[in-house]
Amino acid sequence: MCLSIPAKVESIEGDMAQVSVGGAKYNASLQMLDDVSVGDYVLIHTGFAIQKISEEEAKETLRVFEEFDDLNKQMDEEEKETGERIV
Repeated sequence: MCLSIPAKVESIEGDMAQVSVGGAKYNASLQMLDDVSVGDYVLIHTGFAIQKISEEEAKETLRVFEEFDDLNKQMDEEEKETGERIV
């Protein structure tokens, strides 16, 4: 399964952007997109911005990722307590 991550464009230099995700900063190529500006949200996959998205869509996607992270942590704790792997 492939996963793309929503990120906010912080700066642009040529065809490269510095983007932020949850406080972490990454470099991403803008070669696949036209008309990207500082402040836009993009989906990042393997170092490339592959699609522009709305701020609302970015925030909703990140919220869902956070829910998955919380669920994984809960399952890890249950596995530790019971000694059984939860699938």
